[in-house]
Amino acid sequence: MNGIINVLKPPGMTSHDVVNFIRKRLNIKRVGHTGTLDPNAAGVLPICIGKATRVVQYFDDFTKVYRAELTLGYETDTQDKYGVIINKKDVLNISSEKIEEAFNEFVGKILQTPPMYSALKHNGKKLYELAREGKVVERKPREIGIHSIKIVKNYNNNRILFDVECSKGTYIRTLCNDIGKSLGNLGCMTFLLRTKVGDFSLENSYTIEEVEEYALNGNIEKIMIPMDSAVKHYMPIKFQNSFFSVLKNGGKVELSDCSYEIDIKSLERGVRVYCDDVFMGMGLIERLNDKIILKMDKVFI
Repeated sequence: MNGIINVLKPPGMTSHDVVNFIRKRLNIKRVGHTGTLDPNAAGVLPICIGKATRVVQYFDDFTKVYRAELTLGYETDTQDKYGVIINKKDVLNISSEKIEEAFNEFVGKILQTPPMYSALKHNGKKLYELAREGKVVERKPREIGIHSIKIVKNYNNNRILFDVECSKGTYIRTLCNDIGKSLGNLGCMTFLLRTKVGDFSLENSYTIEEVEEYALNGNIEKIMIPMDSAVKHYMPIKFQNSFFSVLKNGGKVELSDCSYEIDIKSLERGVRVYCDDVFMGMGLIERLNDKIILKMDKVFI
């Protein structure tokens, strides 16, 4: 059993809880999620099963889309409404125009300092574990990408519902906190829904209850997506069946031998490889003297 299930994670479950749920329902050990989603948040969480766990790393290339709510006037130790309030401030003289300007300031490549309440590790221990012990460690700002921000609804200039498309490693809680500071106030994330991870969206996701029903009825394959759906953004190269053994064993193929025309400039990051329409894995293109060679990088069959 190999493939991807696009799960709609409910609030109250950790990403690892979802993994454990899938393991038990499908009676399979090789299960992995594709990026931690806050326990109190809901949204898209693609789960890789079987050999598909090997494509988890390629989800790092995907942008993520969230719908979130920023509430001004207070901040918590976790930067969301579930934490302990550590500071309050009256929301005065903040206009819709100022809010719009503040949001736009964060579009593009920016530096963001990860919050203490996060799964990042320091000396082998997760930051949130240290935070619960009352410890604070230095965190270096990291570059992230905010591709777009759109304000969906502004409630009296103190609660702002917005959509944001961003790169991996972006903490929406921290974004809310930083926007609050940019406005000369305080900010807290009071709602979070992940609506998209690459091509995996809410529209093609399944609730925990739906996954359980398909599993109990023995037709889980009906909602399982092929593993190569995670690498559709890589160029495909297709071979005839005579190359199957070489590719399966991680060998090299001279592309001129199979009369395959490719644009070398577009292959710097690798390609997805097929043999008679069977997805074999990921390959790399390299030049060897005057020859163009495809070398299997990861074999998935």
